[in-house]
Amino acid sequence: MKTNLNTSLKPFNTFGVEATCERLIEIEHDDELSFLFENKIFDAPFLILGGGSNMLFTDDFKGTVVKMSTKGINIIAETAEDVCIKVAAGEKWEDFVNYCIDRKYYGVENLIGIPGNTGSSPVQNIGAYGVEVKEVIERVEGYFTEDGSPFSIPNRDCQFGYRDSIFKKSLKNKVLITQVIFRLSKSEHYHLEYTALKEELYKSIEEISIRNVAKAVIRVRNSKLPDITKIGSAGSFFKNPIVDKEFLSKLLVNFPKLIHHPFNENEEKLAAGQLIDLAGWKGVREGSDVKTKFGVVIEPEVNIIGG
Repeated sequence: MKTNLNTSLKPFNTFGVEATCERLIEIEHDDELSFLFENKIFDAPFLILGGGSNMLFTDDFKGTVVKMSTKGINIIAETAEDVCIKVAAGEKWEDFVNYCIDRKYYGVENLIGIPGNTGSSPVQNIGAYGVEVKEVIERVEGYFTEDGSPFSIPNRDCQFGYRDSIFKKSLKNKVLITQVIFRLSKSEHYHLEYTALKEELYKSIEEISIRNVAKAVIRVRNSKLPDITKIGSAGSFFKNPIVDKEFLSKLLVNFPKLIHHPFNENEEKLAAGQLIDLAGWKGVREGSDVKTKFGVVIEPEVNIIGG
């Protein structure tokens, strides 16, 4: 465990914002978690930080930041059809995805390239290219910050929605996630419904394999999103807006090339990035008139953190 006062948060957020916190506690092993409760860390202002890929600091944080840096990827159950894997909250999401690709465990290859740590994945219900992490999460484990009691919440009770979960609603700031348990398939299957991904995969006439699908996802991501090692970002800043089919049909009259994908029986998902491009705001860092041009409101995925 590492503890520091008046610490810069610049190395701990993918936007590279120069902000500080009054105290930073970095948890590297599960047996260090008791320190947080014995010292009543959660009785005062606190912020739990994973990979810092979904937070935009607009000011210094006046409180304690708990940085989860625990490691561990362990198979806890296995059958001929699937495998159950327990992953520590501090594991990089990218490392876990590559672990699954290397072993041909199917289900998360479309989610390669998403920045952040595994412990944050259920909070946002991260998703990309036709796949959401809720499809492979078995349960989420951790502790309630109020009294340190443990919890194990099964998938059905996580209230997963589009970039949403119980951890962003009734349990926001009330839990410390320590482990996420995933169930991956050993049977070869792919999600190739996303048009750009399918086109990228077949453009090079590659054999369809878990590794080639992942490579195609990376190529598509790189063509649309900035390299966070060069330009501070969170990957995707805005949620892709959801509109009803009747409204979409009217939009398509004036904008026939709008990208859209089925969301449910009555709604379709638009591409926030395309809307921003068509509004003339690609690469611009301030302002947006997407609502004026399209009548569509785009909402940030990113959590904006003040003082």
